[in-house]
Amino acid sequence: MSKKRPNIEIHVNNNVERSLRQLKKKIEREGVVRDMKRVVYFEAPTQKRRKRLMRAIKQNYMRLLTNGSV
Repeated sequence: MSKKRPNIEIHVNNNVERSLRQLKKKIEREGVVRDMKRVVYFEAPTQKRRKRLMRAIKQNYMRLLTNGSV
């Protein structure tokens, strides 16, 4: 059901705050929080398709805006 995530390693030297920021960024990049939220509640297949379609439309629109084609 869920993908197995690789271990996230952070080296803590003397600066704990910096290490915590690095950990948060790595977790965000890996999509751990997004996957956990997805697993917490049931979502119907039609809702999943609709959400995926809306995300694709938004990404295409943003890509058009950044390229200056609009």
